[in-house]
Amino acid sequence: MMKTTQNYYPIGEPGKAWSKEEKKQWFEKQVVQRSYEKDVCVPLQKLATEHFALERFGILDYRFKQYPQFLVKSHNWSKTKPNVLITGGVHGYETSGVHGALRFLEMHAKRYKDDFNFLIFPCVSPWSYETINRWNPDAIDPNRSFYKESRAQECTSIIEVVESIGQDILVHFDLHETTDTDASEFTPALAARDGRVIERDEVPDGFYLVADQDNYCPSFHQAMINRVQTVTHIAQADSQGNILDVKTDQPGVIQYDARKLHLCMALSQPEYSTTTEVYPDSPKVDDENCIVAQVAAITAGLDYLLSI
Repeated sequence: MMKTTQNYYPIGEPGKAWSKEEKKQWFEKQVVQRSYEKDVCVPLQKLATEHFALERFGILDYRFKQYPQFLVKSHNWSKTKPNVLITGGVHGYETSGVHGALRFLEMHAKRYKDDFNFLIFPCVSPWSYETINRWNPDAIDPNRSFYKESRAQECTSIIEVVESIGQDILVHFDLHETTDTDASEFTPALAARDGRVIERDEVPDGFYLVADQDNYCPSFHQAMINRVQTVTHIAQADSQGNILDVKTDQPGVIQYDARKLHLCMALSQPEYSTTTEVYPDSPKVDDENCIVAQVAAITAGLDYLLSI
């Protein structure tokens, strides 16, 4: 794939990292385009059942607005069952991650209630969901900020909840998308914010998975790819065998050093983990197809774990 280099963004000076003033300019350009309350909070109220409890665990205080934080947890938590962590909306603009978590709760979670404990955060970044953004209001990328004493309150609050369980997480599904705006908006903004030039690959056309190189299980990821390809197309590697300039060792799977990058999927250091990457801008898919792909990845991963 051809690489392109971005040198211009309408905020700041090329080669100079943003100060508080540029970050303020960026924030003031953001516009609310949808409702966290309507799209996430209201549906969650309906999904609480005798099997799954809805809990308000905190509040995000952004000075200009406060957002309640919600999680869904297995009602009868058992120390004898393995624990499943699902996160959506770490990047709020990645819509199918949020609605994939909600859909799994609505239609599939009950099927697995006897085998696993579930801890589900459907929308980690509500302001970013509303403004269709990658960053939080302070121009921080939450999915590079999962570490103690993080500057991103979205991350520290979830870390505290996960640690409070006091039990190991067997598997973590972190639901994401790769969009055309990654190349047209968010990568250029990142380059401008940090005062550097960033080379970027073209956006892959199709679904792929990002594995944590520290706990990579090829058969676990293959099971998910096999299921997902029955509902949507898988991203193809380029002529060098790469997706986003990272070598693939099986179709549709790349590996990152998740802990070094402070990615969400490594926050609990689980035995199994993956970041899903749906491509919603393909002419081959629609919103429903993207949600179905997210759910297919979760159910395939859980079925794999039940089979071993």
